[in-house]
Formats: sequence, structure tokens, C-alpha cells
Amino acid sequence: MPGKDGADLASTTALPEPLVFAQPPDFAAFWSIFRENRGAVFGLIVLSLVVLCAIFASFIAPYSPVEQFRDAIRAPPVWAGGAWKFVFGTDGLGRDILSRLIYGARISLFIGLSVMGLSSLIGVALGLSAAYFGGGVDIAISRLTDVIWALPSLVLAILIIAIIGPSLFNTIIAITIVYMPSFVRLMRASAMAELSKDYVTAARAVGVGPLRLMLSTVLPNCLAPYIVQAAIGVSSAILEAAGLGFLGLGAQPPTPEWGAMLADAREFIRSDPWIVTLPGLAIVVTVIAINLTGDGLRDALDPKMRRS
Repeated sequence: MPGKDGADLASTTALPEPLVFAQPPDFAAFWSIFRENRGAVFGLIVLSLVVLCAIFASFIAPYSPVEQFRDAIRAPPVWAGGAWKFVFGTDGLGRDILSRLIYGARISLFIGLSVMGLSSLIGVALGLSAAYFGGGVDIAISRLTDVIWALPSLVLAILIIAIIGPSLFNTIIAITIVYMPSFVRLMRASAMAELSKDYVTAARAVGVGPLRLMLSTVLPNCLAPYIVQAAIGVSSAILEAAGLGFLGLGAQPPTPEWGAMLADAREFIRSDPWIVTLPGLAIVVTVIAINLTGDGLRDALDPKMRRS
């Protein structure tokens, strides 16, 4: 029948539905999911306070982190009978511990963010290259990450520092090399999964070039797990820097880095335990806050990973 034939013709010649590209979640939906995790909200609040202390250390800290008070060496904190002039007491050289902790937040966060930024850039470049080109490029990059992963992270960092010398800048380089493989592997796996999807095939069909395809089409859809890894990587970098500082291979005195403060206070662990305890607490609280925030980011950016 004409009507039926016409309907069949219309159904067979109908254009397919347009491809829908993955869109990033809007902030309202993201925050709605993020705030369901109370631990993540608490971690974000604590982390925000640490960041504010780091940014405004020059205005918040009561003294310079290297200023010495010879008449108040190893002064106790206020809760142990000390004066309010030194709320957290002083160290073995008479330096105000509170001021050094506040400035130490700036150093530790700078190390963590620098390592995260460098590792992320290298991870994006090598991971996307391995996924897109495959073959020999993929094998070479994969074997490089295997070699780095074959050594314990702290041992490799110590080896690199022993070669290039101890300093704050060299600490960032060493930790970046140590943690770079995890970013490369994550980006490679995510990019390979995206390259097999229809929207990538459609982009290739309309003539999108390799660079634009990887950076504008594939990369945005790989960022959710990458952001979570980067957030957790900051805490790992802070721990690694503190370990190197404790061994005397990180930031050098008189830089107020938390790990170096622990190393300087080892001899007072029995007589004046607050000198050791306070930098250790600063490291623990900051790392836990970053990890809690990263847990909330995971839940908000990847609904499949949400906890029941």
C-alpha cells in the first residue's frame, strides 16, 4: 500500500541520531554528590585551612621561620606551662615552631603541587602518545615505566638525589620521576578505552587531526580518574618529600620543611617530645585531608565508584 510503502521508505531513509559527546558534570551536580561524603567535606575544610596558611604565611606567622630566640631555646608550648609568646614552643635553636609549621605548609604544598603538575604533563604526553601510536612507541614507553616501577620509590628517589645533589628543586625532580609512571599508565589505559568508542571514529571520519583528536576529543573524557590520581598524588609527594627531608636529602636547613624539622628534632624525642610531635601531626593531618578530599572527588567524578 502507498501509505505503508511511504512509511517504510521514511523509516529506512531517516537520518541517524547525532552522536552525543561526553560532557563534564556541572558544578551543582558535582557539589551535590561531593557533599554526601562528610569525610570529604571535612577533608576539604582542613585542606583549605592549610592552603590559606601557606598562602598568607607572611601575615599569619608571628615570627620569621629562621629567627632565633637565644633566651627561649626549647621553650615549652602553652599547654605544657609555656608562655603565649610561643604558642607551640621553640626548637633546639630557639626558633618559633608555630611559625616554622606555617611556612612549612607553603614548602610542602609547593612540592606536592609541583610534582603533581610535572607528573601530569609528562603523563598526558607519554600516555596519549602510547595509546595513539601504539607499536614501538607504546612498547618503549611501557618498558620505561616498568623499569622505574621495578625499584622501590624511596630507594629510587635517594639514588636520584645522590646523583644530582640534595636541594628543594632536586627533590621535586626526583619525586616527579618516581611518581610519573602511575600517571602515564593511567592516561594510557583511559585513552585506549576512549579510542575504541564511536565518537572518536566519527571525529576521525570528518578529518580531525591527530593532535586535535587527542587533546580536544579524547583527553577531556579521560580527566575524571586523572584528577583523582593527581589529588592523591599530592599527598604521596608530600610524604616522599618529608621522608627525603628526614634523611637530610630534601630541602636543606634552615628551610622550614616538615620532614627536615622532624630530622632536626630527633635528639629531643625524649626530653621535649612536642618538637617532634607537631611537625609529624602537620604531615599526618595534611595527608589525611588530601586523601579524604580525593575520595570525595572519586565519588563525584565517577558515579560508578560511588559507595553504597
